[in-house]
Amino acid sequence: MLAAPPSLLITDDDFAFRETLQGMLQPMGLRTLLAGDGEEALQIVGREDIHLILLDMHMPKLTGLETLQLVRQFDSVLPCILLSAGLDDLVIKRANELKAFSVLPKPVTRDQITITIRLALERTYGWAG
Repeated sequence: MLAAPPSLLITDDDFAFRETLQGMLQPMGLRTLLAGDGEEALQIVGREDIHLILLDMHMPKLTGLETLQLVRQFDSVLPCILLSAGLDDLVIKRANELKAFSVLPKPVTRDQITITIRLALERTYGWAG
């Protein structure tokens, strides 16, 4: 069980998309942090207590899959949701190998993202926010 509100890291190179997700998810009782690329996400994961990561697939510096692979080197259970406008079988296969909680196509609906986040937090931490 989580003692405090879960921390969600939103990682996407699209500023407006990050801000939109943050505005949509904070009212769910989530503490949201924002990263513009995979390197920034890794820095935040290294210094903050993060409970879930949303990762865009196509970002500068590190892709979502590259970021997920690096996260897995020091946290094998942190739930990660990969978002991509260009999903293909190879991306889905690799995300599954890296134990992504879910892979969602962009554009993603409000219901898709909120249901997936709730499910990930419930299954991983017993959170029923």
